[in-house]
Amino acid sequence: MAKEVNEALSHFGEHLAQLRKAAGYTQQQLADEIGTSRRKIAYYEKESPHLPASLLTELARALNVTMDELLGTAAAKKKKATLPDSRLLRRMQQIEKLPAKEKRQIIQVIDTFIKAAQN
Repeated sequence: MAKEVNEALSHFGEHLAQLRKAAGYTQQQLADEIGTSRRKIAYYEKESPHLPASLLTELARALNVTMDELLGTAAAKKKKATLPDSRLLRRMQQIEKLPAKEKRQIIQVIDTFIKAAQN
């Protein structure tokens, strides 16, 4: 018996790539975030007609989307200002572990970028 393919899911790879790029991840960064390989992410984006069921919840969490948005069965909603994305939170936790001098330097760099963006 042939598998029935849901039309919304037939373009999962393209949709995954769009969500990944919108979240600001490279394939390697997304792979690192969910604990898999870049090759697997590339495979799901380009070649696989099957969904990575074991990774769906991790993908949705990392990309900050609902499962319906990830699967393409619901349109992605515009996100209101909420908590920072998980990648930013992880970097902040790493910065917190640095010595005070390095933290001050990083904050100065961040402040410089914020000020330039506001002008």
